[in-house]
Amino acid sequence: MAFSEWRKLPVSLSELCINTTLRCGQSFRWQNLPEKEEWRCVLYGRLISLKQDSSTLYYRTYQSQSASLPTPPASEIPSRAQSDTETADSKDDHTLRIIKHYLNLSSNLNDLYEQWSAQDPNFKKKAAQFTGIRILRQDAWEALVSFICSSNNNISRISQMVEKLCLNYGPFVATVEGRSYHDFPTPEALAGKDVEGNLRSLGFGYRAKYLYQTAIMVSKEREKGWLDNLCNPESPSFGAEAKPGDEMKPEGRQGYREAHESLLELQGVGPKVADCVCLMGLGWGESVPVDTHVWQIAQRDYRFGKGSHKSLTKATYDAVANHFRKLWGQEAGWAHSVLFTADLRSFADRLAATKKVDVKVKEEDSKVEIKTEVTAAVAITAPKQEDVDVKLEETDSKPVIKQERGKKRKEAPDGVAHVSQTTETRRMSKRIRR
Repeated sequence: MAFSEWRKLPVSLSELCINTTLRCGQSFRWQNLPEKEEWRCVLYGRLISLKQDSSTLYYRTYQSQSASLPTPPASEIPSRAQSDTETADSKDDHTLRIIKHYLNLSSNLNDLYEQWSAQDPNFKKKAAQFTGIRILRQDAWEALVSFICSSNNNISRISQMVEKLCLNYGPFVATVEGRSYHDFPTPEALAGKDVEGNLRSLGFGYRAKYLYQTAIMVSKEREKGWLDNLCNPESPSFGAEAKPGDEMKPEGRQGYREAHESLLELQGVGPKVADCVCLMGLGWGESVPVDTHVWQIAQRDYRFGKGSHKSLTKATYDAVANHFRKLWGQEAGWAHSVLFTADLRSFADRLAATKKVDVKVKEEDSKVEIKTEVTAAVAITAPKQEDVDVKLEETDSKPVIKQERGKKRKEAPDGVAHVSQTTETRRMSKRIRR
């Protein structure tokens, strides 16, 4: 068995940049293969591989012998690999539906960036070099578990923890090039009697208790489908039909507020984790996770930090989130994530713009014309070294974020797409120049 042929999905780099989107702390299961400029992950039982150039997203799936279950109806949520009796076209169609849903490709990102830029000069100034960042539509349970693991942690260790969960408790899907790929474990799989102790031995620390107790609550103390029922009806779980949502309010739609409060009942879930799950797992675009890093952005760029908002309290948390919702609208969490990514030094050092400055001097009679052309570009090839450390710490209402700059490696000029260009022409007399 092997991978299928590469399929093509036309999508511009400004609409989707997987090397940014898959690395900015939303999902922790994607394997980066820099030598192949490829990303791999198991989604709904399928091992999917992605790569990208400036105009096309390429995708393929691994045809696994472990695939033994029939294809579920479109109205159900597929959870495992599909039957080998499927035709290649039907498999490809189903994989494409998964990819379009997961990458949230239904929204026009250029239009959203224009809208946010028109409303916010600060966004306009910073976002040009961070185009193509999309909020993923992840499985709600995976998002919940992953962000419980994010407490007082960094991206590398969160990814290691999620990998351990999949290897120890997730359904096996395939072995490719010596690596074993598993799907994400179900709540029932993490609710076994020995799970907490085993997770502690695997290095999960105090998070082991949170994960085990949350798995118990979701699998045994809530009705079936409880978590997916918290989804934004306009952005439902995979396979479910979209429905009209509530009216947008300054504090968010009613469904968002109810989902947020429901998540706070779970172990290891504070306001920030709840908002991360709402935004990246439940489809509530107005959810704005506020940690100390976002608080610093609010202070520096949006005049917070004075009067009653001198520190990050529960009241300040709500005030910052409400301000961004008022400023950016129903997808405020998406816009906030662009600025969050743009402000990370260790991330920006690798994917932020490179600049090419071209100065031309032309002399004519008594005058000198100096033409300066500055071209900003953003890397689209996968970086050769993944060393992003973003420590997330949350204690109820006071989240803290610590950043560590990772190792840098100079990128080759290949695979760079221009995003902006400015030209300045100055004329001066030779007499003055001398």
